[in-house]
Amino acid sequence: VQLVESGGGKVQAEGSLRLPCAASGYTVSTVCMGWFRQAPGKAREGVATIDRRYGSTYYADSLKGRFTISQDNAKNTMYLQMNSLKPEDTAMYYCAASVTYRGSCPRLGSQYPYWGQGTQVTVS
Repeated sequence: VQLVESGGGKVQAEGSLRLPCAASGYTVSTVCMGWFRQAPGKAREGVATIDRRYGSTYYADSLKGRFTISQDNAKNTMYLQMNSLKPEDTAMYYCAASVTYRGSCPRLGSQYPYWGQGTQVTVS
């Protein structure tokens, strides 16, 4: 599975960004996609996940209402729409892919074997 993120950049507080993640080389079982982020000096944090089969989603509690994960299966692309951005959202954002665990998409980054190279988001 190959994953390529884009769309990062510098934005002012309260602005918006949309991050695409283009995917290729899926296997039948690689149905879970997720966004994670890591700020300098901080641990990696889960942002959101989506089950490609059903479109079911999960969000970190602190990000609900501001971030939206979505997919365009025809384009093999996942998106993260980020609104009302805050300086604390500054981080490297990564997309990742995995299989299900006990029928659900995992929420921990350690359970995702496939990763993109990341895209930097800076909010000032």
